[in-house]
Amino acid sequence: MLDGLDKKLYDAFPGKVVRKDLTKSLRAGINVPVFVLEYLLAQYCASDDGLTINQGIERVKQVLEQNYVRPDEAERIKSRIRERGSFKVIDKVTVKLNEKKDLYEAILSNLGLKNVEVSSEYVKKYERLLAGGIWCIITLKYFFDPESNVSPFIISDLKPIQMPGADPEELPSKRGGFTKDEWVAALLRSVGYEPDTLDENVRWHFIARMIPFVENNYNMLELGPRGTGKSYIYDEISPNSILLSGGKTTVANLFYNLSTRQIGLVGMWDLVAFDEVGGIDMKDKDTIQIMKGYMANGAFARGKEHVNATASLVFLGNIDGDVNDLAKTKHLLMPFPPEMIDSAFIDRFNCYLPGWEIPKMKPQFFTSKYGFISDYLAEWFKAMRKKNYSDAVGKHFHYGHDLNQRDIIAVRKTVSGLLKLIYPHGEFTKEELKECLDYAVTTRRRVKEQLFRIGGQEFKDVNLGYEDMESGEKYVVYPPEYR
Repeated sequence: MLDGLDKKLYDAFPGKVVRKDLTKSLRAGINVPVFVLEYLLAQYCASDDGLTINQGIERVKQVLEQNYVRPDEAERIKSRIRERGSFKVIDKVTVKLNEKKDLYEAILSNLGLKNVEVSSEYVKKYERLLAGGIWCIITLKYFFDPESNVSPFIISDLKPIQMPGADPEELPSKRGGFTKDEWVAALLRSVGYEPDTLDENVRWHFIARMIPFVENNYNMLELGPRGTGKSYIYDEISPNSILLSGGKTTVANLFYNLSTRQIGLVGMWDLVAFDEVGGIDMKDKDTIQIMKGYMANGAFARGKEHVNATASLVFLGNIDGDVNDLAKTKHLLMPFPPEMIDSAFIDRFNCYLPGWEIPKMKPQFFTSKYGFISDYLAEWFKAMRKKNYSDAVGKHFHYGHDLNQRDIIAVRKTVSGLLKLIYPHGEFTKEELKECLDYAVTTRRRVKEQLFRIGGQEFKDVNLGYEDMESGEKYVVYPPEYR
């Protein structure tokens, strides 16, 4: 049965919403990103009719069974391609240039194929194939030449998983038909959570996790206990983000490869997230230095190249112990490697999201209601990166004396991101703006508190606040752990 919000979403966005319990139930036995699964659900289950949905689910299961490549069934799929001459598969494709042969070769992750020839036409059209790979629907052909040393598998058609014909401006234009609470609930349900089971501050944190998707060059840090879903949204929800898990990170991989003249991940993706920051190896000092510059102004130089990019950076990690006790005596950056606990580096973060305030994920926190199809949501996220609401604060409030220029930039970016997400139509009251401002100042002050603890008196001005231009009333905002 549709509830009130389900009905409003279904009527306002026909074919753009899906029941999230379908995603959850189908994904239980299939290790495939949410946006891939919901791409198929959008094709076959975009209906409120029970019979149509059931038939669509069977069709989705059939497509996944026949075309989605599971690593343990790779040999069966390769045999099918050989015997039929051509076959369509769903797999993650990464492309590299083989300069010795002067052609592009693909790696198909689950199928386990390497050196598969792919036309430069697709590489020019989808450059992210060269940086981390993307999920695609691929038609593979088989042609064996005993005199050739190239792979007999050839990609004859390639299409990234994406929703065709999505108009990202449609969503802001219809925002006015929803209340603020309804819209927040719709956003949270779209990423799989049930807002009715979450405290208000947790709902704000979940919305804040989306800011790097809609705000260019947004730098966010989240540390908290395990099992709170820190990495989920960056790995599963959007095909425009990439999650890196620990290990060594190089300048060539992140920024620019001088030998191949290829721009790195920050030029190919809207968002680059680093999971398990404690395991990141950034002992190459160039990586830290270039990252500092990039986080400050969205640009970097390598050799003769000066490159501008818009990717947001998110750092995720686990923090143990009682945070309220730790905050009294230590800084809250313990998971970072020693070389990254540097005041100039930490000062670049616009927001420190308190992961310890988010509960560990339990079944009741996941929704069975309607939400936006992930790929539609991702396209809207991408479109909102072109807009800017950072001047909204100055119409009603003055910044306090403790905020320096970097603090003001951080607060503006966070406010802009929250307004884009909650009020994409650009209509909000002064009180609603103040809610966003309070959250933004709090998350920036949490950064400032860590700077004071690792950098000393240089960062002693931590009482960040603002003044109401109309009433003259002054506000100072405190993170809960520092009250």
